[in-house]
Amino acid sequence: MYKKKSSGWAKHYDFMLLDLLCLHLSFTLSYIIRHGFDNPYGDQLYRNMAIFITFADFAVLFFFETLNGVLKRGYYKEFAVTLKHVAILLLLSVLYLFSIQESFYYSRVTMFLMGILYLLTSYLVRIWRKHAILHNNRADHRKRSMLIITTGDKVNDIVPQIIKNNYEQFCLSGIAVIDCDMCGQSIDGIPVVADKNNVIDYVCHEWVDEIFTAFSKAIPYPQEMIDQFVIMGVTVHEKLDIDADMLGKKQLIEKVGDFTVLTTSINYATTLQTVVKRAMDIIGGLLGCVFTGLLFIFLAPIIYFSSPGPVIFSQYRVGKNGKKFKIYKFRTMYMDAEERKKELLDNNRIKDGMMFKLDFDPRIIGNKILPDGTLKFGIGSKIRALSLDEFPQFLNVLKGDMSLVGTRPPTMDEWEKYEKHHRARLAIKPGITGMWQVSGRSNITDFEEVVKLDTQYISEWNLGLDFKILLKTIMVVFKKEGSM
Repeated sequence: MYKKKSSGWAKHYDFMLLDLLCLHLSFTLSYIIRHGFDNPYGDQLYRNMAIFITFADFAVLFFFETLNGVLKRGYYKEFAVTLKHVAILLLLSVLYLFSIQESFYYSRVTMFLMGILYLLTSYLVRIWRKHAILHNNRADHRKRSMLIITTGDKVNDIVPQIIKNNYEQFCLSGIAVIDCDMCGQSIDGIPVVADKNNVIDYVCHEWVDEIFTAFSKAIPYPQEMIDQFVIMGVTVHEKLDIDADMLGKKQLIEKVGDFTVLTTSINYATTLQTVVKRAMDIIGGLLGCVFTGLLFIFLAPIIYFSSPGPVIFSQYRVGKNGKKFKIYKFRTMYMDAEERKKELLDNNRIKDGMMFKLDFDPRIIGNKILPDGTLKFGIGSKIRALSLDEFPQFLNVLKGDMSLVGTRPPTMDEWEKYEKHHRARLAIKPGITGMWQVSGRSNITDFEEVVKLDTQYISEWNLGLDFKILLKTIMVVFKKEGSM
């Protein structure tokens, strides 16, 4: 959306789950050492404690951010942070026992044994997991793509440092050298993909989530170029060894590798906001998939017998920051719809051609123009009018390609026509619904108005806005159903 301002556990769910496993392993072993081979979860007092420490562990991870910067810490600092985490958890556990007036019956030996075992196992597992992550060079598993933009005198120093200290696990998509022509070369296996003349076009049409910049003081600072990136919705990290007045909505000072940078983005989300939004997506995705399965039972035979072929339509779309993904819908068009699209371009309601909308689309299943000129709307139009065709996208939401609320993902041919400022609408995950959809999408025929609404949503985003859009979406759908 923007820069995601999140603490460590929000970025490292694997550490969180491993930490919880270490906690319950320590809890069980300490009980067995003190009480013999018995099941601690069968004892009500200890079972309640197991439930409490689970929630308490999450609370410590969240409020004290003990996983924040976990990949950047050395052995000593990691031990100190782990010790702090265990100490706070033990303190909360003791307070819990006193509050329920059961401290007399709970073994103190078990409590402190659990603390010691938890400290050792959690520390060792964190070190092991960090080592495994930092030595995993499989870029296809990395979720954020970063482009390095620098100058010829710095590129051989900057790139190895970023690779060596890639704590954030960026997929380094390429390098742009703006003061000389190095295209076609590579630095430590990372290709030089652009120069000053084409770097903006490269960012506009490729998957780039974030940009790291480090320039020589011998060249004028490329302020206009950086401003273009911010306008496009790309997060920019500026290495802090130069003075620059950057255009942007939100600015943070943080670390990328071992470099201190000034980060500029349209907006940012806190840890809590990020977690709540993703939790909403998971819950909504699960419920949506259940309804999709029920709808499939009824719609599949209708679609198939009306137009033989696959019931589910899939198509590659462009997602957050240019990342391609496959979107799913119930098929509401005839199988040759894409081939017939060229014949209908002159009837497109979106005047600049950046999207494709028709008042009457003959490619939709059942749509016909009768001999007397009357327009007959078929079953495909009814499915689309009720937005039932959108339901398979809940699978995209569950997978993480989309969100419940976001921006409409463009098709590949639409994406190729994008100008620089259009790209800003993809600074967030695409959504099943969004601001422009509930603002009268059938009446909007100017793509610039769509971009304006989408960028307004991104820059003003908060959880309350998502809830408002979801509520409006439900009201719009029911209003359509009532009018049919």
